[in-house]
Amino acid sequence: MGFFKDFKDDFSQAVNELMPADDNLETSTNEDDVEVNTLEGEVDVETELSKLDGLLEQVTKQEAEKAAAARSAAEMAAQHASVQPEKTAAPVTEKNETVSNITKATQEERKMADNTTAPATNNQSAPVSDEVSVITEGTIIKGDIVSNGSLDVRGQVEGNVGCNGKLVVTGVVNGNSSASEFFADAAKIEGEVVSTGTVKIGLGSVIIGNVTSTSAVIAGAIKGDIDVQGPVVVDTSAVVMGNIKSRSVQINNGAVIEGFCSQCYSDVDVQSLFNGNAQKGNE
Repeated sequence: MGFFKDFKDDFSQAVNELMPADDNLETSTNEDDVEVNTLEGEVDVETELSKLDGLLEQVTKQEAEKAAAARSAAEMAAQHASVQPEKTAAPVTEKNETVSNITKATQEERKMADNTTAPATNNQSAPVSDEVSVITEGTIIKGDIVSNGSLDVRGQVEGNVGCNGKLVVTGVVNGNSSASEFFADAAKIEGEVVSTGTVKIGLGSVIIGNVTSTSAVIAGAIKGDIDVQGPVVVDTSAVVMGNIKSRSVQINNGAVIEGFCSQCYSDVDVQSLFNGNAQKGNE
C-alpha cells in the first residue's frame, strides 16, 4: 500500500509539472495568432503604400502647378519690361516720321524742279517699248518727236528727237537728239547728240554739235566737242574738229583730229607721276 501511495504522489506531481507546459502552449498559440495578425497587417501596408503613391502624385502636380505659375509670372514681367521701352521709343519714332516726311517733301520739290528744267531725262527714265517708229523717206516733220520705243529717221525732222530705245538716223535732223543708243549712217545732223549708251557715227555722216555718251565709235565727220566717259575709237575715215575727253582713245591711221585729246576719266593719276619725278630731281 505504501508503494501505491508513493506512485500516486509521483503521478500527481508529474501532472502538476505538465500543467505549466500547457500554459506555455496556449501562450505560444496566442503568439502565433499575433504573428498571423502581423501578416494580415502587411496587406494593409501595401494599401498604405498605394495611398502614399497617390499623395506623391498630388504633391508633384502641385509642384508642377507652382512652377507653371512662376513661369507665367516671369513671362508677364518680361512682357511688361518689353512694353515699357516701346512706350519710351514711341516719341523717337514720331520724330523719325516727321524727319522722313520733311525729307520726302524736299525730294518731291527737287523732282518737280528737275521736271521743269530737264524734261528729256524723264523720257529716258520711262520703260522702253519694243515698238519701232519709222519716219519714211520724203516725210518732213516740223516739231519735236518723243517715243517710248525706238526710232528710225529716214526722212527729215525739224525739231528735237528723243526716244528711250535706239535712234537710227539715215536722213536729216535739225535739232538735238537723245536716246539710249545712237547710230548715224550717211546722216546730216545739226544739234547735240546725247546717249546713255553707245554712239556710232558711220561713214558719210556729218554732225555739227557736241556728242556725249558712255562709248563712241567715229567713222564720219564731227564738228564739236566729244565727251565720253568710256572708250573712244576714231577710225581712218574720221574727221574731228573739236576736243575729245574720254577714258581711253584709239586713233587709227588716217584719222584727222583738230583739237585736244584728254583722258580725264582714266584711273591713272598723271600729275602724281610727274610730281614724284620732280621731287627726286630736287633731292
